[in-house]
Amino acid sequence: MRVPLSVKVMAILVLIMVHYSYAAGEVDYKQRMRDFVQGISSYAKGKDPDFCIIPQNGHELMREEGNSEGNPVPAYIRAVDGAGQEDLFYGYDRDNVPTSKQDTEYLVLFLDAAKNGGVTVLVTDYCHDHRKMDDAFRKNTKKGYLSFQAPSRDLEMIPDYPRPVRDENAGNVRSLSDAKNFLYLLDPGNWSRKGSYIRDLAATDYDVIIMDAFFENDDGEQEILTSADVGDLKTKKSGGRRLVISYMSIGEAEDYRYYWRRSWDRVPPSWLAAENPDWPGNYKVEYWAPEWQAVIFGSPGAYLDRIMDAGFDGVYLDIIDAFEYFE
Repeated sequence: MRVPLSVKVMAILVLIMVHYSYAAGEVDYKQRMRDFVQGISSYAKGKDPDFCIIPQNGHELMREEGNSEGNPVPAYIRAVDGAGQEDLFYGYDRDNVPTSKQDTEYLVLFLDAAKNGGVTVLVTDYCHDHRKMDDAFRKNTKKGYLSFQAPSRDLEMIPDYPRPVRDENAGNVRSLSDAKNFLYLLDPGNWSRKGSYIRDLAATDYDVIIMDAFFENDDGEQEILTSADVGDLKTKKSGGRRLVISYMSIGEAEDYRYYWRRSWDRVPPSWLAAENPDWPGNYKVEYWAPEWQAVIFGSPGAYLDRIMDAGFDGVYLDIIDAFEYFE
């Protein structure tokens, strides 16, 4: 079939426009992050179709142009199983303080695009007052979102309220869509021994546990949890099966991770950007760089590959909103 000259000319003009827009620095950083997440998803699900991919925050990626009025992006939505959101109803500006109605409504526009595409929404609100925790739960439940109320932003504890766990579910949870609740705990510093840490987490009835894959040993070094550790966590106190999800930051490099090279302190790689002033030791990265993506997945000893080898059921991807820094 012959292509009309006008179509050829238009194609050439588009290519020229793309070339000059990139030359002028007009890079679509949102699309670069979508491509990164979709690449992680494709790789992981190629090894295990049931492996869960859950980006946290940055859900502007759910809609075209990152615009609240844009159409949903089907390819990105299909690539993820969950959407983690912090501060939806409490904590956006300050912990234990209600998020403004305007900010909540803005975030809901993207979260609903995810939910309508079959994605499970998991909301972490930062509040410690019991009445506010109850309120956060009610509001999330009304929206059809899973709700966790974190008493501390350090995420270093198993909350003592409410007891029992809300929507306690003795049944098996084999996918995010089965879950009724979740625990988000990243800092195990309150536990001096890995064994007691695993036992305490295992003795809960949360349907999903989101945690760090590493535990600091007696020598001050981080060791990844073993498949036996993760296996022990996959059974709830009530006996039902649950999902165990590992945290993984993909928009920042962390200088306490196994992959960090001490030479980077003196001569940082070209893709390593500024240190996050709010989280010392965390550095922005050019997340589209092949060298950084090889750290994350698809190469021997890569972060995701280690997590999958340990038997985790999925990853909770953080610093998705790194595109904002580069924009």
